[in-house]
Amino acid sequence: GTTLVVDSTNNRVGIGTSSSDEKLTVNGDIKILSTNKLHFTNTSDQTSVHAPSSNTLAFTTNSTERMRIDATGAVTMPLQPAFEVKPASQQANVAVGGNVTVVFGTEVFDQNADFASNTFTAPVAGKYQFNFNLYLTGIDSAAAYYIAYIITTNESVEVIFDPDFGQDAAYWSIVGSALCELDAGDTAYLRFYQGAGSQQTDINAGSRFSGYLVA
Repeated sequence: GTTLVVDSTNNRVGIGTSSSDEKLTVNGDIKILSTNKLHFTNTSDQTSVHAPSSNTLAFTTNSTERMRIDATGAVTMPLQPAFEVKPASQQANVAVGGNVTVVFGTEVFDQNADFASNTFTAPVAGKYQFNFNLYLTGIDSAAAYYIAYIITTNESVEVIFDPDFGQDAAYWSIVGSALCELDAGDTAYLRFYQGAGSQQTDINAGSRFSGYLVA
């Protein structure tokens, strides 16, 4: 009948159907009891879909969990490239008229370990969202301008302001963001530039730089 059909000639099995075009064809629901896993194996690969707890679905590749959907529908990806960093200390009296790399000595978090030496390196090709907040002190009103850059292998994104306030500002923040396309191995970091004026501006330890893989 059509309940279970074994085609030994073509090495195919059909359940609930009399015709199977693949190695296994099931017409109906499939239930996996307890915490058993559904494995997808190609030579030595260890890829599976399983339920680690009630109403939870997890996806594993290379013997490591990559994604989990919990009972509320929330999706977590513990190795999705994402980082947030901050300076370990104040970067004092930044140079005037020169490109200055912003130094980030403290990692708030770094999923997938892609940030090092003030630079993010893309592990895979994709679209990456970057955000920054440079907290400045000792702004010089005589400076022609200040620029903060997101520098990537493919492009640079600039945020500029003219500090002609009539007096030196004690505090100021440069805030910016950009969605950038990176290939695997491409990099991104922050750069700062002061045009003219006195060498007196500091990049405060309250600054932040973050990014994550969007698509």
